[in-house]
Amino acid sequence: MNGIMIQGTASDVGKSLIVTAFCRLLANEGYAVAPFKSQNMSNNSYVTMEGKEIGRAQGAQAEAARTEASVWMNPILLKPRSDQHAEVIQFGTSYRTLSGKDYRDSYYHMGIESIQRALSHLNDTYNVIVMEGAGSPVEVNLKDRELVNMKVAEMADVPVLLVADIDRGGVFASVIGTLELLEPDERERVKGIIINKFRGDPELFEDGITWMEERTGIPVVGVLPYVEHRVEGEDSLSITDRFSSQKGMIDIAAIQLPYLSNYSDLEAFLEEDVTIRWVQHVRDLGNPDAIIIPGTKSTIRDLNWLNERGFGDYLREYEGSVIGICGGYQMLTDTLVDEYGSDTGKPGTSIEGVGMIPATTSFHSRKTTIRVSGKLHPATNVECEMEGYEIHLGETVFELPAEKPFLQLNDGRAEGYYSQDGRVIGTYVHHLFHNDEWRTMWLNRLRTRKGLMHQKQVNRSQMKEQIYENLANQLKPHLNWELIKEFLFQRDHE
Repeated sequence: MNGIMIQGTASDVGKSLIVTAFCRLLANEGYAVAPFKSQNMSNNSYVTMEGKEIGRAQGAQAEAARTEASVWMNPILLKPRSDQHAEVIQFGTSYRTLSGKDYRDSYYHMGIESIQRALSHLNDTYNVIVMEGAGSPVEVNLKDRELVNMKVAEMADVPVLLVADIDRGGVFASVIGTLELLEPDERERVKGIIINKFRGDPELFEDGITWMEERTGIPVVGVLPYVEHRVEGEDSLSITDRFSSQKGMIDIAAIQLPYLSNYSDLEAFLEEDVTIRWVQHVRDLGNPDAIIIPGTKSTIRDLNWLNERGFGDYLREYEGSVIGICGGYQMLTDTLVDEYGSDTGKPGTSIEGVGMIPATTSFHSRKTTIRVSGKLHPATNVECEMEGYEIHLGETVFELPAEKPFLQLNDGRAEGYYSQDGRVIGTYVHHLFHNDEWRTMWLNRLRTRKGLMHQKQVNRSQMKEQIYENLANQLKPHLNWELIKEFLFQRDHE
């Protein structure tokens, strides 16, 4: 197999971004390239054309590779539902919710078989595979049954590049420590080291490169600068950093739920004149122009958290705009009923919602995952085409049929909730704000309320291709790209 695996000394060192750049660089050279991550743990997911669920990063990497995202690129997705349990998504479909112990004890061999199937399919379909590891490959308490780092590199028989984040400090210790904890055959598989997020003058690091290469016997194949980018994120560790530079005249508070999912819904604001603040305490809300309650993998747990911190009382008194997306939409209803225990694990659970939307949410035993398109419902008196995707358990049913739906979908469904003045909106459709026309209309409504001038539409959807190009062009000059390709195609290096 022609391929390479990007592993890291820790989480959030930049593995996903580097894989994305490699996919675009190889695609630009005419290769049929696919990303691959055997096992992903993230509540930020992506729905394929077939309505299957994979990690969000693999969806973005497929776009960078100029290919259609598929379940073969991420055969196992773990979506945390509590501190000890996660939903196992296998080839895009929910398999079971397991504890960490049950996953290691009962799922390991099935996982190996799934990964082997996926690798075989990708090898038959593409010229080259760019793989991504997870966390660190030397978590000694997990190594005997890991499904995402060196075990997968061994199954695919591909070389490994080890990435370390110099911005967080301790880069020499993290690289040397990782290599020392690898088994001899695993260490032999590491062919190059990449130092990521470097700030300042690269000449000042030349002595460090020399020391590292002499100490390890492994070439440093890249010292990558700290880059500002707009590639969709995956790791929740990066949420605050990702939005911290976003400053503007419109102030939007997003409630950072403990089991937050699909926060990429808000990344469409990164090109707009807005401030996005992730808020965990009522005291930090202030008086924002709008509040967004995003999706969650555990609606009732997060609703309890919301109420314990006083957000429910605040929302009921708040006079600005409120939008609930997916789990956030469910929380805004009057009542939530978990008859089958599919949300809480406790059948028969019922709880009062925030009560801003006159409806009852009932959780089902089967999940809906589908791409959708349509337009704003005629009852809103707003003309606008919309598209997105749904990932949710359950259904929201209104007490009064006369309440305004938000969307009229092309499959015939009237979807969501739109209050009489549009101040409160609820919807199951993710990527709502990635619709440029709708996002502009909604923001201009906030600007009018605040006495600000309207802004022109930002065509973020048209900018995505340029985002991938810019990333590849920013990183390539700082890589020993020809040597990396020798490793990738497993050519002998003299």
